[in-house]
Amino acid sequence: MSIQQRLTEAMKEAMKAKDSLRLNAIRMARTALKNAEIEARGELDDAATIRVLSTLVKQRREAADAYRATRPELADKEEQELAVLQEFLPAQLTEAELVSMVEQTIAETGASSPRDMGTVMKQLTPQTTGRADGKLVSQLVRSKLGA
Repeated sequence: MSIQQRLTEAMKEAMKAKDSLRLNAIRMARTALKNAEIEARGELDDAATIRVLSTLVKQRREAADAYRATRPELADKEEQELAVLQEFLPAQLTEAELVSMVEQTIAETGASSPRDMGTVMKQLTPQTTGRADGKLVSQLVRSKLGA
């Protein structure tokens, strides 16, 4: 079953359960996916769907951080939406797995200085999209390259 089909089924379940927060988060995701399909002029495959959902997850994470100091109730709402969206993404990588991938990619590319960060990130990003926070990946690469 594709991610979009899972979203549709989850939306139906949320409607039946009258779970408004979950329903709103799923509707938001479906709207973003529909807009991406319109831009792409065709249906999205699972990889493209994961990219769109990853963007939504990143937005929720940043919004929660922004609200944390002044509006904790909105930050909580954003985090709850984030949790709903993450259910539809592939399993998140553990930090140990991520460190291993970063070290392996650095070895494969022969990167040795902070100037090589772009090369490492270019190779690593497709492997981690939807499975790890891009900011965390970037920080790990930067620390391993001694920047």
